Amino acid sequence: MSTGASPHRCWWCGDAPEYVAYHDDEWGRPVDGERALFELLALEGFQAGLSWHTILRKRTAFRAAFAGFEPEAVAAFGAREVARLLADAGIVRHRGKIEATIGNARALLALHASGGSLAALAWAHEPDTRARPPLTEDAARALRPPAEATALSRALQAAGFRFVGPTTVYAFMQAAGLVNDHVRACAWWESSERARAGFRRPPARHT
Repeated sequence: MSTGASPHRCWWCGDAPEYVAYHDDEWGRPVDGERALFELLALEGFQAGLSWHTILRKRTAFRAAFAGFEPEAVAAFGAREVARLLADAGIVRHRGKIEATIGNARALLALHASGGSLAALAWAHEPDTRARPPLTEDAARALRPPAEATALSRALQAAGFRFVGPTTVYAFMQAAGLVNDHVRACAWWESSERARAGFRRPPARHT
């Protein structure tokens, strides 16, 4: 980036350091690692009804509380771990979301056991970029979950995942780079496009 005037960022970014770093280094960059995708899906679920800034500020605590979001470790959590998490002021202490995250780790392991993966399932629902022109700020502010987000939400629910409604799933898709929703005037739009263009999509099914 230029060392002159501050580069233009998406309208939602603000100037909080953790928000700026997330926007610049992560948001909209393609992700296909199972642990990383599980973490994003879990955090988007915890974000429901709250601000993403709140989640980002608690992200380190979330990682510590949920064993780095390693699916095998989280899937083994039981009543003792739920009680520990409900007492942890560093995270969002919502029983339903905590229990859903544990259940989702188990659903992910079941998906693996059947020969699938979260990456394959998610990227199978990547929207067609030809139908998605670069966004203006006004268009970005008015975005609603597309049909692909609704379809992925239903597929995740069918696989046993919870707290994965279309709005949550679309935020997950944006975060994981399934779409490039940086506004066209954003200085990071082009680098996100390049990252997506060079990204090797996972096969339809992992074996």
